Amino acid sequence: MESTTLHHVPVRDWEEIELTPPDASADLMRRAREAFDTWRRKSIDERLSLLRALRHLIVDRMDEGMEIISQDTGKPKVEALTSDILTVLDAIRHAEKRAKHALKPRRVRTPISLIGKRSVVTYQPRGVVLVISPWNYPFQLSVVPVIEALAAGNAVILKPSEVTPRVGAWIASLFREAGFPEGVVQVAIGEKDLGARLIEEHPDYIFFTGSVQTGKIIQQEAAKRLIPTTLELGGKDPMIVFADAKLNRAVQGAVWGALTNYGQVCMSVERIYVEEPIYDTFVETLKREVARLRSNGGDETDLGTMTTEMQKEIVRRQVEDAVANGAKLVSGIHPRDWPKSGDLRIQPIILTGVDTRSAVMREETFGPVICVLPFRDEAEAIRAANDSVYGLSASVWTSDIAKARRVAQSLETGSVLINDVVLAIANPYLPFGGVKESGIGRYHGDEGYRIFCHEKSLLIDRGWLPSEVHWFPYQNKLTPFRTLVANLYGRKRSFFRFIRSYLTLLATSLRESGSKRG
Repeated sequence: MESTTLHHVPVRDWEEIELTPPDASADLMRRAREAFDTWRRKSIDERLSLLRALRHLIVDRMDEGMEIISQDTGKPKVEALTSDILTVLDAIRHAEKRAKHALKPRRVRTPISLIGKRSVVTYQPRGVVLVISPWNYPFQLSVVPVIEALAAGNAVILKPSEVTPRVGAWIASLFREAGFPEGVVQVAIGEKDLGARLIEEHPDYIFFTGSVQTGKIIQQEAAKRLIPTTLELGGKDPMIVFADAKLNRAVQGAVWGALTNYGQVCMSVERIYVEEPIYDTFVETLKREVARLRSNGGDETDLGTMTTEMQKEIVRRQVEDAVANGAKLVSGIHPRDWPKSGDLRIQPIILTGVDTRSAVMREETFGPVICVLPFRDEAEAIRAANDSVYGLSASVWTSDIAKARRVAQSLETGSVLINDVVLAIANPYLPFGGVKESGIGRYHGDEGYRIFCHEKSLLIDRGWLPSEVHWFPYQNKLTPFRTLVANLYGRKRSFFRFIRSYLTLLATSLRESGSKRG
């Protein structure tokens, strides 16, 4: 989810950052295409060497990065380190270990009907990749797709969120200091119209992370130009807690999954469904654990703040609507008593008795709000969890792993965590992405490099024979072809008769080829 409202950035700091005007988009694309011609020819070992240098540099400048990310977003430094910086370092290590394997030519089987040939799949970089990233994880969600695109041999233009410009400037300085050639990675810091102009320059691929609304606009613009895309969009993630779950772990997981980054996570736990026998105990324990969280603003604070006033107002409207329609405010204060504009701290909200038709149950909240509802049985829990236009992630909590896996297979989401939350995106070996309105495509894992490549198919014949059985002319070929097909795929398959039919066709082809030469 994105916003154009700037809050944590004083005007003087914003003005000190070099902004990219929209009319510079053509120059950005030209430089990227020029750089791509050289970058694509570098060996993957050379590309990975620069990514390794980037990894070392990020660690060297880690404290600086934590400070910048925390200032721009309002999140605690611990979260800036663990969810933004650490995830990027893991992604680079994954590239160092797996990119060469993922991108090497791959031999695939060839059917016997194409006897004498071999088949290979190769991966070639697409060209210039446009990455448009959001403000909630401005380092992770910017740099991880950039890493994968670079490892695959592409040049990249990164358009980070205008809400977190200092993080964008820091990213640019890291790639520059790590020694990446000029034009290979360009960071374009500016308002949303800059992103629109960059799409008009026809990049070869677009990778977007952000709101469903913006994602649909980008997809429409990309479709006009037949530009392929990956869209990582919003979520309304359900958490299903069965009566046999480890209660304390489930509650702790719910608190962190709902309130990390102040709930401004596409994979936040926003809907919790608890089996009836433990429902009341779960709610009381959840309320107690939320009350223990620290929000003192120091280095060891648990809770940060909202990042933008606009997002705070979205949360306000949803909570007001829910309470007006009968929801009970178990924890937190009514929105009418929230701090006025300019103060982005609000107490975490726990709601019970929520009307499932209300906005807080249907729309992405992206804030510190937890809705808890009871369920009777497994089937009801699955129906409730799937009752959403979103399908990013979910979690299932139970001591019965077989049941958890069965439920997981019935959930309409891109990922499911069992007895854990959120962290599927933190594993660079797992493909990540959503279904339904949560997005299109996957990244991470080996596929994370391949999405930024054209798959090129090679069918190779040594060319020893002057002709092929299926080439012209077709004279005297129909009967042996019918016999060949019947013996290869029919009810009474016979490899011996197939070979005999093939040799008959081959002899006919060679004879006709020889008569033409004569």
